[in-house]
Amino acid sequence: MPLSQSALLYAVVPAAGVGKRMGADRPKQYLLLNDRTILSHTLSVLLAHPRIHKVVVALGPEDGYFDELAEANDPRLIRVEGGAERADSVRLALQAIEQPDAWALVHDAARPCLSHQDIDKLLAFPGEQGAILAMPVRDTMKRARSEGGIDHTVPRDDLWHALTPQLFPATELRDALLKAERDGATITDEASAMERQGWHPALVAGQPDNIKITHPDDLRLAQLFLASREAQ
Repeated sequence: MPLSQSALLYAVVPAAGVGKRMGADRPKQYLLLNDRTILSHTLSVLLAHPRIHKVVVALGPEDGYFDELAEANDPRLIRVEGGAERADSVRLALQAIEQPDAWALVHDAARPCLSHQDIDKLLAFPGEQGAILAMPVRDTMKRARSEGGIDHTVPRDDLWHALTPQLFPATELRDALLKAERDGATITDEASAMERQGWHPALVAGQPDNIKITHPDDLRLAQLFLASREAQ
């Protein structure tokens, strides 16, 4: 069942404590990618989508780069101070959404190659329990021994790589993250918080170019993906 056209949709971007600087003098979301920062690419895609009402960005308390982005002055953008972990930043961003029936589309700051096509596919399949973009596992999976050797092969049937965006009712997601924090649970993505509450989000196959930039090779690959998209 698709998300209702009348549903209020917010995009949430946790950009505090995104991770390693990849040897640079600034957080990786502010590295240049085809003459614009990674975060600029990410925000521009979300702000340009017609279904997204506002974008909430969770920033680090000492972020000195965000104001330099053109998107920083967009009236549809809301800034909040994020937390030490991704789950903390998402929860704090969700607290800025006052409408109780709003939906939240949570997307990694370091995934700049997101397409409107993938957003549309996700909005078409959330049902009542939400949905996430994902990719079926294609490679043979190995479980490692403690010393580094192979312990056994893991069947890849029904295994998926979780991607973002991940789409859930904003209030329910906020409450699930808060409960996980109180329980001391480790939350690696929004779906894992909802799964603890008994939810079974839909898996929506996304595009393989929706990569997360975690090391320099990813940056070069993202440049190729974006250049190819612009050429088309």
